[in-house]
Amino acid sequence: MSTTVNNKGSFSADIEAIRKRAREHIEKGAVTENYKGNKEQIIKLLNESLATELVCVLRYKRHHYMAKGINSEAVAAEFLEHAGEEQEHADRICERITQLGGQPNLNPEGLASRSHSDYVEGSNLTDMIKEDLIAERIAIDIYGEIIRYIGDSDPTTRRMMEEILAVEEEHADDMSNLLAQRQS
Repeated sequence: MSTTVNNKGSFSADIEAIRKRAREHIEKGAVTENYKGNKEQIIKLLNESLATELVCVLRYKRHHYMAKGINSEAVAAEFLEHAGEEQEHADRICERITQLGGQPNLNPEGLASRSHSDYVEGSNLTDMIKEDLIAERIAIDIYGEIIRYIGDSDPTTRRMMEEILAVEEEHADDMSNLLAQRQS
């Protein structure tokens, strides 16, 4: 390692050694020798998360178009907003997979089996909200586990997953509020 922290707490780095390594391993892109994660496992987890996000996009889009009944316009708009945010998550995950030297699995074959959540259509507006809330709760639990697994080994992926998790928690809160409104 070419960086050190001395007993007075100051940081120093062997810049020449870092420059040399950067030139020698240029083909590795963003992954340097300081990367401590299990790259293959993290890429696998990210591809499963990608499938989850894509299934959520599809479910929210269907719910947006199928929302019917009193106050359905506001709920449909919420579904569409969430679909867009889930698509943004999928895009970010694809970018990170490629940064790590992997390939995003966008093959529609097996998408549902790679996803953490199910694709359940729901027969009415209340059922749709419930299914979206269930999917968000699954994502919250799984993404929390992924974040704990990654720990300090890959701060960039961990931070991305923490940011995605925060949005999933907002989505769950939105769906919970919509469900409470429908039941009151």
